[in-house]
Amino acid sequence: MTIESERRRTPRRRLLKSAKIVFNHKASVVDCLVRSRNDTGFGLKLEGVAPIPDEFLLMIDGEQIPVAKIWQHGLNVGVAIV
Repeated sequence: MTIESERRRTPRRRLLKSAKIVFNHKASVVDCLVRSRNDTGFGLKLEGVAPIPDEFLLMIDGEQIPVAKIWQHGLNVGVAIV
């Protein structure tokens, strides 16, 4: 069990879905994979090395969800819905 999973208030459900990290007034886009989700956030895996801001839009199936980066370890990122 990782440190992040011990801090979760609700358990995450596994999910494998393509998504996009959108920021810089929608001028910058980074592809990612949503690996897990719960009521308060998501676990993401970046497609490649790319800097991402502390807050951004997560686009999944055309839905734009405002999120804040909680942690990042290499290509893995945990975000909370804001």
